[in-house]
Amino acid sequence: MLHFTCDLCGKELQLPDDQRYVVKIEAFAAHDPAEITEADLDEDHMEAVSQILQDDDDQVELTAASKNFRFDLCPDCHKKFLRDPLGREMAQKFHFSKN
Repeated sequence: MLHFTCDLCGKELQLPDDQRYVVKIEAFAAHDPAEITEADLDEDHMEAVSQILQDDDDQVELTAASKNFRFDLCPDCHKKFLRDPLGREMAQKFHFSKN
């Protein structure tokens, strides 16, 4: 038997009695390509690409270009998430003193 808990409030979700919602989020770096000019199209870039590949051949470092998240939510937390998906409301509730 599968066991699920709400990832926000921790409530145990009893299947099939309790309804469960799945929220999937993907975060990735935005890439806005520069404007291509006629000079860019006329230039042969194969030599530069070849050199880059030779230079980085032994020093390839892979970084996570994107990150995926998956959360199980109870019906109450699902409603809260839909009202405020970025949690702005909760962030505004914190008032720190000016010590």
